[in-house]
Amino acid sequence: MAPFSPFETMVAFRYLRARRQEGFISVISWFSLLGIGLGVATLIIVMAVMNGFRAELFDRVLGLNGHLNVYSQDGFPLTDYDKLADKIRAVPQVLEVSPSVEGQALVTAHGEASGAMVRGLLPAVFAGRAIINTHIAEGSLADFGNDKIAIGVRMAQRLGLHVGDSLTLISPTSKATVFGSAPRMKAYPIGVIFDVGMYEYDNGFVFMPLEAAQAFFRTLGGVTALEVFIAQPYKFDSTKRGVVEALGSTNTRLLDWQQSHSSFFTALQVEKNVMFLILTLIILVAAFNIISGLIMLVKDKGHDIAILRTMGATRGMVMRIFFLAGASIGVLGTSVGLVLGVAFAKNIEVIRQALQKMTGTDLFSAEIYFLSHLPAVLDWGEVIEVAVMALTLSFLATLYPSWRAARLDPVEALRYE
Repeated sequence: MAPFSPFETMVAFRYLRARRQEGFISVISWFSLLGIGLGVATLIIVMAVMNGFRAELFDRVLGLNGHLNVYSQDGFPLTDYDKLADKIRAVPQVLEVSPSVEGQALVTAHGEASGAMVRGLLPAVFAGRAIINTHIAEGSLADFGNDKIAIGVRMAQRLGLHVGDSLTLISPTSKATVFGSAPRMKAYPIGVIFDVGMYEYDNGFVFMPLEAAQAFFRTLGGVTALEVFIAQPYKFDSTKRGVVEALGSTNTRLLDWQQSHSSFFTALQVEKNVMFLILTLIILVAAFNIISGLIMLVKDKGHDIAILRTMGATRGMVMRIFFLAGASIGVLGTSVGLVLGVAFAKNIEVIRQALQKMTGTDLFSAEIYFLSHLPAVLDWGEVIEVAVMALTLSFLATLYPSWRAARLDPVEALRYE
């Protein structure tokens, strides 16, 4: 298609400024523009929020859990874990190997009780977790040791606890007494209260020193897992093969973080793809509005088209005039949507806080959405994809009406004039 001439540009934009009797056509054009703009903005915002969710959950899950985890094949504690840890540390890309003891327990304080996941770690390892040491709400990492434990800020708020108070843990396994079986229970002083910003950990996790956890869960000096942290957690295949070779024929099994949390992250990816498909339909509907508006414009301008043809305008010129008229709606709508979407995504948490103050409601409950704030991460590659898709649909929507205008017979159009 040849470049647009000044005459074609002038006529195209003149047709977009409808006269009073053509007001309905102008309204359709405005709705098409708004539809494309809102569709593009909504798609950018939703993609940014989904990316933010994924990034935040990845940071927290991978920051608190091993990228690779070694377990006993038969379910019993690993008793020779020091030798296994030395073998794994020799594998390239492995940054850290730390033993851990994990189990479920009932926690109770001030007459309130709930279930919790208890994880025992070496104090040095616990203090070295960046997601922990940068999010201490109360207390000090130096107080995590001996029998002092660490709990999340939401558990502390729910049970009315502060640093220095005691939390009683009750094990689901029992111990034998002269009066029969009784559950094992012990009170532990709280040394640290953390706030990592993820509800699951802030409300349902208790960290304790490794030796205290071994004594509480009676692992006989063993551990339930070895947590392996690697340099590239998103590209773990080669490192995983190296760890498997290092473990050899030992009675162990190895799980990577994707296997441990497969259902969670798969659900996030499926939801993101479905939302992209659904919101694309908004842009598609706006593109159909462009088609209907241009067809009505062509029918209304049949007399003008015939006069242009008799004055020497070619079919190509007529087609370019109406193509430019429709494409202008798509370009302007896409531009407006890009500006709105990027601006909204960049300031989404500020907007959420303002709306919460205005309405007096919690628009992003951590109990439901796992995170304590609304994250958004703009992927400029996805932003460009959305813009290209919107422009492509807009341009395609103009082809048929433009072709109809170019095929109009001037003799038929002027017959009854």
